[in-house]
Amino acid sequence: MKPAPSENRDPADVAASWVMRHDRGLSPAEQDEFLQWLAADPCNGEAMARHRRAWENFDRLAGLHASVPAVPDPDLLAPRARPQRTWRRLAWWAVPLAAAAAIMLVVANRSGPVPVTSADASLAAAQLTPIEERTLEDGSTIRLNRGATVHVAFTPDERRVHLERGEADFAVAKDSARAFVVESGGVKIRAVGTAFNVRLTEQAIEVIVTEGIVAVARGDASGAGVLSALSAGERAFVPRAASAAPVIGQLSKEELDRRLAWQPRLLGFADESLTTIVNEFNRHNPVVLRVADPALRELRLTVRFRSDNVSGFLRLLAADFDVRSEPGADGEIVLRSAR
Repeated sequence: MKPAPSENRDPADVAASWVMRHDRGLSPAEQDEFLQWLAADPCNGEAMARHRRAWENFDRLAGLHASVPAVPDPDLLAPRARPQRTWRRLAWWAVPLAAAAAIMLVVANRSGPVPVTSADASLAAAQLTPIEERTLEDGSTIRLNRGATVHVAFTPDERRVHLERGEADFAVAKDSARAFVVESGGVKIRAVGTAFNVRLTEQAIEVIVTEGIVAVARGDASGAGVLSALSAGERAFVPRAASAAPVIGQLSKEELDRRLAWQPRLLGFADESLTTIVNEFNRHNPVVLRVADPALRELRLTVRFRSDNVSGFLRLLAADFDVRSEPGADGEIVLRSAR
């Protein structure tokens, strides 16, 4: 059934409708209608952003990412008895965003409450929380690695962000009238429309460009302190000691992937062993998972999860496979069969 004309409806209701329609895909006519609705009132875009963030939060809770194509499952909510334990997992593929919250209820009703172990408690520590993502007023986005903090100060003439601690990735919206400047540890990174990663440590500031071109400088980014103009795939390593020379170079694809592995992405596995899946989670997170029981190592799964949703993955293992998580040495989490 076609929604009522948007001009006669509350903007929040219209925004919610557009979020759901976007996730099943827009026709060319709908795309035109959507763009006209956005242009009609600045408040429409703000309402759309609020509803999108709400749905994305449901996605994180369900262990899914909003970009997964929606494939309805008519049997998803049908009553059923808990199946016998199997060495193969039924596909945990994408579902409509509107059902994301219901997924968690289905898991709980099928298996009873999942026990909260000490390993679950350790997952609540700051370094294991999901990666924080922010959308700024100009449409630029920031991903903050665990523990990172920033201060944002926009003026009519400039968009400025101060990275106070940790590591962050920036996707800058184009604005030829206002440069986007990131300041950290005495280094300034200047861009217009591009994407780059900045990491602040006690010893140095590292800048990696993934799209476009940025200017890197010590002190004033527009003055004589300019060190280099970096393009996609290049890295600047700037020691915090002014007497030490910066190192600028090109990164291989493998090295680029390794350095940016902290950034959340959708992990998809089709009939893969638990060992393979655990190793991939370990590559993207500071927590280390270890499969202790040899029989569990070849458990085959077909799953899709955000790389930073370790907690959701462990709860899936506990609910459907009786896999217990417990703390191990040096902060690792050990997986054992509960039987």
